[in-house]
Amino acid sequence: MGTREMFTHFSPSVRACFVISTPMKFPSLWSVAFGAFLVSLLAQCSDYNKMLKSGNLEEKLSYAEAALDSGNCFRALPLYDELMRLTRGTERAPDVHWNRALTHDCINDFYLSRYYFQSFVKTFPNDARVEKAMFRAALCSYYLSPESSLDQTDTRTAIDELQLFMDRYPASALRDSTQNMIEGLRGKLEVKAFENARLYHKTGNYKSATIAMAHAIEDYPGSPYQEELQFLIIDSHHRYAAQSTNRRKLERYNDAIQAFHTFASRFPESARMDEARRLFDSSVQAIAELESDPTTNPANR
Repeated sequence: MGTREMFTHFSPSVRACFVISTPMKFPSLWSVAFGAFLVSLLAQCSDYNKMLKSGNLEEKLSYAEAALDSGNCFRALPLYDELMRLTRGTERAPDVHWNRALTHDCINDFYLSRYYFQSFVKTFPNDARVEKAMFRAALCSYYLSPESSLDQTDTRTAIDELQLFMDRYPASALRDSTQNMIEGLRGKLEVKAFENARLYHKTGNYKSATIAMAHAIEDYPGSPYQEELQFLIIDSHHRYAAQSTNRRKLERYNDAIQAFHTFASRFPESARMDEARRLFDSSVQAIAELESDPTTNPANR
């Protein structure tokens, strides 16, 4: 009789002893930990789903606040979405509205966070948090401001909102930080204006370059790019004149000469003065040649 056949003749209790005594393959510690995590996660999901379906307002408020406080903002968001409807017109409404704005801020959804902070100011104008809400709405716009190479619409919006905050709360403890943010945002606009003007110059669109540079100089009088812009105006006028028909050259070389005089008066110690003077001399010489040519100067005919 074989071993397997003999084993079948033992009673169930005896066979169980044989099974227990055989070597067992235990799971790794990592597997145990991961399994425990999954069990915990499923339990939490079950609790969360129950809370979403719950009709108990106080439980939902408590759960949403705990989720927000612990940083589980994606969980808090659907709850506050419902709670805003449930608490509208009640004494709970301001806190729920405020926390809804904070929840969007927590997940870096600054467009909606700004919207809810702004609507908080309009809906609860007498709330003690109005000043902070107005600042945080402007702060969202500050965070939305992109790097200088991109469209600066959000940057301008942020400047306007931060300036409005300072105008409304001139004695605010947040005034200094607000002013620093405005200066940083204006710096982006200065860089953007300079890069746009320089791009026109690089691509050979010299007429547009001179216009863009003149606007940048006027709009940002304290810009560190003033000297470079003023020099590039000379260069742009000179290049534009060289590309022009003889009938237009006289006028455009004169523009280069006038631009040089402005540059020399504003930046007499400029490191680019030698380059600027060469452009000036070249323009003067070109005008002299044009004026002596009967085909371009009717007075010599």
